[in-house]
Amino acid sequence: MKIDVVTLFPKMFEGILTESIIKRAQAKGVVDIAIHYLRDWTADPHKTVDDRPYGGGAGMVVKVDVAYQALKELAQIDKPKKSRDSWVILPTPKGKRIDQKMAQRLSKKKHLVILCPHYEGYDERIVSLVDEQISLGDFILTGGEIPALAIIDSVVRLVPGAIKADSLKDETFTIQEKEGKFGEYPQYTRPEIFEAKIAGKVTKKRIPPVLKSGNHAEIAKWRGKQVKEV
Repeated sequence: MKIDVVTLFPKMFEGILTESIIKRAQAKGVVDIAIHYLRDWTADPHKTVDDRPYGGGAGMVVKVDVAYQALKELAQIDKPKKSRDSWVILPTPKGKRIDQKMAQRLSKKKHLVILCPHYEGYDERIVSLVDEQISLGDFILTGGEIPALAIIDSVVRLVPGAIKADSLKDETFTIQEKEGKFGEYPQYTRPEIFEAKIAGKVTKKRIPPVLKSGNHAEIAKWRGKQVKEV
């Protein structure tokens, strides 16, 4: 898979994309991620990417013509959809909220291009340039960089070869989805008994006995009952 990100703040991606699973996936050639500076597609000496909104109002709006030039080069949006492999994403609160099913669908794409809006917003005509609008939830962030990172992280781990297949097969959300639920069950590790002073009181907490039983059917049954819907 190839992922191209267009942003005004490339440095925001440096830390997360060079650590953990995403780093290893790139090193193995499972995914190729490139970060691009939106100003590289401007035509004026000042490299202008935004302008005042028509009709007045506070803030600046990302220009549609600059966005078009970037997406034309990276995603070939000037060509018919059938003749290109790219899928263009615009992170925005107006979009559909991302979930695991969406992440699984996106992980099957050959080429994702994510355009990160910033400032007050973006020229509404940019919507006509993208294939999908995606939201993290009903709240506002300063730009599309954090949502882009969340999308990348949720998708890359699902690309074949990024992590062990058994890890995906047995992870919480996958198990619960098969049972018609979607949530989290509690998990435990060593020590078996944890004793500490909390809020002025000494407390001792043990792991549920079923987890040491070795009976995988009973453990699965217990986990199913413990699910807390998200």
